[in-house]
Amino acid sequence: MTDISHTLRGNWNYPTTIWFGSGRIEELPSACSALGMRHPLLVTDKGLSQLPMVSQAITHNQNNGIVTGLFFDIKPNPNGVNIEAGVKRYRDDGHDGVIALGGGSALDAAKAIALMAGQQRPMWDFEDVGDNWQRVDSAGVAPIIAIPTTAGTGSEVGRASLIVDEATHSKKIIFHPKMLPGIVIADPQLTVGLPTHITAATGMDAFSHNLEAYCSPGFHPMAEGIALEGMRLIKEWLIIACEQPSNLEARSQMMIASTMGATAFQKGLGAMHALAHPLGAIYDAHHGLLNAILMPYVLLKNRAVIDRKIAHLAHYLELEGGGFDAVLAYIITLRKQIGIPSDLHSIGIDDSRLDEIAIQAVQDPSAAGNPIQFTQPQYAALLHDAIHGKLD
Repeated sequence: MTDISHTLRGNWNYPTTIWFGSGRIEELPSACSALGMRHPLLVTDKGLSQLPMVSQAITHNQNNGIVTGLFFDIKPNPNGVNIEAGVKRYRDDGHDGVIALGGGSALDAAKAIALMAGQQRPMWDFEDVGDNWQRVDSAGVAPIIAIPTTAGTGSEVGRASLIVDEATHSKKIIFHPKMLPGIVIADPQLTVGLPTHITAATGMDAFSHNLEAYCSPGFHPMAEGIALEGMRLIKEWLIIACEQPSNLEARSQMMIASTMGATAFQKGLGAMHALAHPLGAIYDAHHGLLNAILMPYVLLKNRAVIDRKIAHLAHYLELEGGGFDAVLAYIITLRKQIGIPSDLHSIGIDDSRLDEIAIQAVQDPSAAGNPIQFTQPQYAALLHDAIHGKLD
């Protein structure tokens, strides 16, 4: 296979300014200057903070007269305490912008820190319910540069953050339009060192975003078109990215598909995410892995109203046999090929909090985008099936 990764490069302006291409992390100082940052705070997670990409980015900035701080006290599922600590660091050290570098957790935490940098109200006042976002002092939101290091969440092109509220043991969506980063540096070279299990889980997360956006009811042909192509790219490149970790073309295409998923889900998400959010908050499990495991169970529960749409997806993906069953079989086979477990029990989730999680799923904002408005008992039954591997 010919590696054409060097041609996968461009500057895009949808849904925000995106500088895409291998090696473009070198342009970080230019991005800082473009957004008026002279003393930014680089926010990442603890593991990444010890890797050369972070120290090199900071040094490169410093060599260009941009003094850059570092904050990395972030859990895999970031919580309110993490955000408060980051905001304190931002204010105490007099920073003037945020560089979000990492996977979904780091990007979400960084965007929340940028939001809260100039606010007086508590963060939970900005939960994505009704018009809460209008409570934000928009002048107090710090400029953001986002640099993803995984190909999954697409948080670099999102206007919200998922943050755990420790008081309620639930994930809440914090939203404001200015949380959309001003510049995204999408450098697939940064994903080359990802372990295979993370490549797999984040890749399936990207697939879940595209799939749920595609299935979500409502009229948004642009989002549906993006979602279809995002799934086709994942079908073509995810296994290659897992099996050939240094394949830059595969890494590039997966990063594109991830960004497409988060762009498409402006149309909506669904029951996968409605369940993955409380499961992640309670069990501290990987978000992408949860979506990957839940995927076929949710599809089956939605089948009555998405059968025709999924048949079109099967045709677009050129799946043998066609129809709903072909898509379901493809997803099950793909999960097995890349090492995703087939049930939630395999990752330590049991029935002990079934009703609690089902209540939170009904209340989750993602539930509104599901093709069927499941009740609490229906979510409990779906979760029970996913825990015990009942696909029938």
